Amino acid sequence: MNFAPTEEQQMVKDMVTRFVNEEIKPAAGELDRTHRHPQDICRKLGEMGLMGVSVPTEYGGAGMDNVTYVMALIEISRGCASCGVITSVNNSLYGHPVKTYGTDEQKMKFLAPVAGGEVEGCYALTEAGAGCDAAALRCRAELKGDKYIVNGVKKFITSGNVAKYCVLAATEDIAKGYKGILNLIVDLENTPGFSVGTVEDKMGILASGTAEMVFEDAEVPVENLLGKPGEGFPQMMAGLNAGRIGIGCQACGIGRAVLEDSLAYAKERVQFGQSITSFQAIQWKLADMATELDAAEMLLLKAAWLEDNGYNFEKESAMAKMYASDVAMRASVEGVQIFGGYGYCKDYPAERHMRDAKICQIYEGTNEIQRVVIARKLLGAR
Repeated sequence: MNFAPTEEQQMVKDMVTRFVNEEIKPAAGELDRTHRHPQDICRKLGEMGLMGVSVPTEYGGAGMDNVTYVMALIEISRGCASCGVITSVNNSLYGHPVKTYGTDEQKMKFLAPVAGGEVEGCYALTEAGAGCDAAALRCRAELKGDKYIVNGVKKFITSGNVAKYCVLAATEDIAKGYKGILNLIVDLENTPGFSVGTVEDKMGILASGTAEMVFEDAEVPVENLLGKPGEGFPQMMAGLNAGRIGIGCQACGIGRAVLEDSLAYAKERVQFGQSITSFQAIQWKLADMATELDAAEMLLLKAAWLEDNGYNFEKESAMAKMYASDVAMRASVEGVQIFGGYGYCKDYPAERHMRDAKICQIYEGTNEIQRVVIARKLLGAR
């Protein structure tokens, strides 16, 4: 088993690391304070091919593999968790369904600009009564002639306030349950009846907008349907599997930032006449962080390798997302502890990492749901 990255993978990782250290990490604190969407960073990431890593070059992407995507996204998230999740959504929740189920015409029109980093995409799934229960959608898409008339409200949509394009999950008939679900590509800037509602005031990932999206008799052309009516639920599940790898990478990147900052601070912090790195209690915290983060990265790389090679990766993506986000949360709590009183103050990044880490245990399916997915796959295999 070869754990060494290819020459191309290492080259991309080194390029991203330089960009993160020079441009993303220095801006992360200001982005957190101002809640500013990092449009300038997103455009540069697009120019580097990182907003559509595995999208074929003819559709604006970099044409690379998902292992490269994992390596790159961990680094981006190490610099800024908000930049990480915006990148993840462009690649996975939006990019995956359009890349996988879209026609050539749909991909040229709706995927290329997002994969190229010119604009943001989003995936509108969650509603007030439909989160983990993704089949309980109430947003209606009624076919009338050559258009779908959409009515409903979506909640907690990452990039929903800035995206130009959206993959919208809706139902033709609530009584059909998951069999009535379909996915529509929506040009948000040119769809009368669409508006952005509340933009949430959140605990963390403050440079990534989380918005309510309102559809009131919004007209979407029938040619914007992904696949066929009734195919929306399996498309959704496939997209979420890919998205969980992305959120696991975001979590792992946050954890890497915690470890990096904690190591630097612990070497400088002197108590009782010596660096606190000389104390076993601190050494063990750092050792646990490093070990768990390496394990999380291995799970993510395995899930990405399975996806690249055409294997089912549902269980592995759930494991990777669940474990990486739990590890990031543990690491961030210990990071604050290592910083002591300074860890509780905004002058240092430790408290930001802790705020950013928590959401990774919640979105893309809570970690409780991930355990259900894993158990279901285990039991089904018997």
